[in-house]
Amino acid sequence: MKLIPVLLIAGACEVVICQAQDSFFWLSYLQRRFGYSDYSGQVAASMRARDCPLECDCPPSFPISMYCDSRNLKQIPFVPSRMKYVYLQNNRISSIQDGAFDNATGLVWIMLHRNQLTMDKIGKMVFSKLQNLDRLYLDHNNLTRVPTPLPRSLSDLRLSNNKINKIQPNTFEGLENLTSLLLNYNQIPDIGTALKGLKSLSLLDLSNNKLKKLPGNLPDRLHQLYLEFNKINAIPDDYFRKFPKLQYVRLSNNELTDKGIPSNTFNTTSLIELDLSYNRLQKIPSVNTNLEHLYLQANEITEFSINSFCQVIDIMSFSRLQVLRLDGNKIAHNKIPPKAALCLRLATIIDV
Repeated sequence: MKLIPVLLIAGACEVVICQAQDSFFWLSYLQRRFGYSDYSGQVAASMRARDCPLECDCPPSFPISMYCDSRNLKQIPFVPSRMKYVYLQNNRISSIQDGAFDNATGLVWIMLHRNQLTMDKIGKMVFSKLQNLDRLYLDHNNLTRVPTPLPRSLSDLRLSNNKINKIQPNTFEGLENLTSLLLNYNQIPDIGTALKGLKSLSLLDLSNNKLKKLPGNLPDRLHQLYLEFNKINAIPDDYFRKFPKLQYVRLSNNELTDKGIPSNTFNTTSLIELDLSYNRLQKIPSVNTNLEHLYLQANEITEFSINSFCQVIDIMSFSRLQVLRLDGNKIAHNKIPPKAALCLRLATIIDV
């Protein structure tokens, strides 16, 4: 009751002015007059909530994020300029018009996976002004090619589970900061020289496509290479020696034969995991003693060759292999040489 006279008096001067500028003038006045700090937080939150689309949530605790996922949306709502992270996945969005993100050029993440996007309904310059964009998720859509141009700032680009059937040579031009590229589950027959210039690329997933040969022009920083479920039947000489940091290679479910694998192809010190399962190999390829996981199940291998793992066996020379899978081949258990126990002394799983 004591506040009423105060407010009435204030109405003759300061409050009248404030009312014309802010519908929450009385809260801000009390905060200034009596130090009610709690009210100022409520005012700020209310002001921020005003420019949040009705279809989305913009939590006061994280005001630079806009959550519009799983709302059955058919189009992209207005994006306030303060936004850095926009979540639009799991909707029915089929188009992105030029200018859709022009009001929020400071965006860092855009999540548009699991929608109904098609190439003919994506503006040609829709991502061009987003100079700070770090992550762009467009997987699980209906894209037939990669949208271009893309911001040079991108480090994580996901395009898996689309209908991409061709990669133009200049598709990824200028993306020198890109570290992760996911193109798996598409219909790509050849990558050509499109990956040339991706100096920072560390993870490349091209699994479940229609590739007949290994991708070329990859950077020496490559760390993970996934190529399973393609139609690759040969590996060029010294292919993996070009990548001193490569640790994980998956080539399962291809058409590899002994003839298509030059000797010592996989004898590189950096490799930790190698998957060659479900191919047409008749013998165990030579691998480096640093390898820890080797998957060779479901091939046509008939002999357990110690020389594939250890050239020399003594106290200091032995394989670091921990997991070896040879099940689904044609190796008889009684044909495994006794020295296998010394060579593979660190192995905890050996399936034959």
